[in-house]
Amino acid sequence: MTGARRAILRVVVTWLTTAAALMLLDPIFDGLQIENWGAALGMAALVGLLNALVWPLFVRFALPITVLTLGLAALLLNGLLVLGAAELNEGVIVSGFWTALGIALTLTLVNTIVTTALAIDDDHFYYRNVVKRQARRRGAISSDIPAVFFLEIDGLAHDVLQRAIRDGNANTMGRWIRDGSHRLVEWETDWSSQTGASQTGLLHGSNEDVPAFRWWDKETGRSIASSAPKDVVAIEARISDGKGLLFADGASRANMYSGDAPHSLLTVSTVLKRGRGKIGEDYFSYFANPYNLTRTILLVIADIAAEIKQQIQQKRLDILPRVHRGLFPYPLMRAWMTVVQRDLQIEALLGDLYAGRPVVYSTFSGYDEMAHHAGIERHETLGILRKLDRQFRRLAAAATDAPRPVEFVVLSDHGQTQGATFLDRYGTTLEDLVKKACGTEDVKAEEQGDESLMYLGASMTEASGAQGLAAKGLRRATKGKKVDDAVVLGAERKQQERQDEVPEVVVMASGNLGLISFPREPGRVSLERTAELYPAVVPTLCSHPGIGFVFVRSEAHGAVALGPHGTNFLDERRVEGEDPLAPFGPNAADHVRRTDGFEHCADIMVNSAYWPETGEVAAFEELVGSHGGLGGTQSRAFVLAPRGWEFPSEPLVGAEEVHRLMRRWLAAVGQEEYAEVPALV
Repeated sequence: MTGARRAILRVVVTWLTTAAALMLLDPIFDGLQIENWGAALGMAALVGLLNALVWPLFVRFALPITVLTLGLAALLLNGLLVLGAAELNEGVIVSGFWTALGIALTLTLVNTIVTTALAIDDDHFYYRNVVKRQARRRGAISSDIPAVFFLEIDGLAHDVLQRAIRDGNANTMGRWIRDGSHRLVEWETDWSSQTGASQTGLLHGSNEDVPAFRWWDKETGRSIASSAPKDVVAIEARISDGKGLLFADGASRANMYSGDAPHSLLTVSTVLKRGRGKIGEDYFSYFANPYNLTRTILLVIADIAAEIKQQIQQKRLDILPRVHRGLFPYPLMRAWMTVVQRDLQIEALLGDLYAGRPVVYSTFSGYDEMAHHAGIERHETLGILRKLDRQFRRLAAAATDAPRPVEFVVLSDHGQTQGATFLDRYGTTLEDLVKKACGTEDVKAEEQGDESLMYLGASMTEASGAQGLAAKGLRRATKGKKVDDAVVLGAERKQQERQDEVPEVVVMASGNLGLISFPREPGRVSLERTAELYPAVVPTLCSHPGIGFVFVRSEAHGAVALGPHGTNFLDERRVEGEDPLAPFGPNAADHVRRTDGFEHCADIMVNSAYWPETGEVAAFEELVGSHGGLGGTQSRAFVLAPRGWEFPSEPLVGAEEVHRLMRRWLAAVGQEEYAEVPALV
């Protein structure tokens, strides 16, 4: 079906559905009276006409207010438009605003269900007549050189995607592979298999000295966290050469790092930049459709209800492993990641399509969030993937109307590995184990933190940093939630608040990777010095059944990986007894050896055990699916790219190598700014 026919079909279906819904609502709403079917058809036509005429003007002039009220202004206008249509139609009476608002919400729900069921939910009219027109006003770039959109699915492993395609849970990506347009390849992450390390490598070509999601800095006497905007800004400043993956008029959408993009939205490394323009400009595409906000609200309610139902089912069926998610605030945080942020991202990407942006990178974190708390291939988690896959289909359909050709690359930054947590298995935490072995209570523990709260705080920080009175008001409203000028929510705020006294021991967790530091000891503490200070700590860790290997640096032997039945002398390239790194793959020794060269490598690095029989690890955090260390599918990421592009003959290992490959692709499609690219290793 052509775009024009599809648009006409949508208009007709929406018109008839709205009229039918109004007739059904007549006996339900006391404040609604409809004379006959003719009046209902006229009312439906008037609502559609007012939306087409009034809404674009509202979005242009009231966008900052809409964004700062989290869409409340747009929601109120929906009700006013229904009231206005009733005033113009003698056969319809709507007795008050709240009745009108209830009607508007119900009409949106009914239309969403019907148009989705009929597979015509492409919003063609609004994007063709509002978003594209706005893009032309701002100077949309027309070109024969293809744009490249990198769509990252946070935490999705290569093997999991293969099974999802096989089982019909990723039909859009599966169709691209089966029709021969795209090719799926695997790549292996570095030891720190988490977004902070992977995205610095993917977007900037270097993840040097990023040993984990968070680590202790002895020079400053505090922890460095990938969830703290000030720290992320500092890391990007250290790593970036100013010519990251997105430097050539690119856009960064909902990423941790910007890739030096001049256009960014919900990107942690840029949210502290002040005076970045009129507030809400990047949200124009979302609010261009008058039904988007109402639809998002309804989807949020449905997602919260689904989460509560799924929690009950897991407990009733005694599904293991599982963690306690709770009825508050987790369902709200899940809805933010899997519905609200996803919708904002997709609409921003549609705006980028019509603006002709040459290169765009966007991270979708909903799957990762759900996999952490429910499991990497549980029904509810794959449901999130199915919905995201359908959004990719929307993008591909919209690309046919873009001012330049568009190529799509889907990739992940890492995978996840499932398993019962360390606490569930052994009744103790890594922190408690270290406390007992060290014989001290002066131990500070920190965990990775909740990414949903991180991105929500980042969006509030970003909005409050814009120009104007509205942004100033938001800065005042969030003043009590700030750490280093960034809005930080939940328990993460306590972890980021500075402490005057330096603890004796710090234990940090990043999935199944643990970092143990002795902040009062200068430099990196050797194995021999650790034995003097705390003689029981290394033997206790090495002998524990939940720990796969312990990594330290020896004065006599250099880098050493210790296990319960053997030692790998990494610098000496020899093994005594059983190699503790053997279960973690052929590249494990290289990964660990590379981390040994990092300035901020912890005094003791601990990787949990990996059980190949079940494909499980034991996370040091309370997460069913985890990542951050070695073991299982957490290190097995993927790239899905056009089949005709260059692919290396050898396996891709490390985020930096994938960055070089992506730059070569950009150069190959004709983006000359990326012509000088190092050869693939």
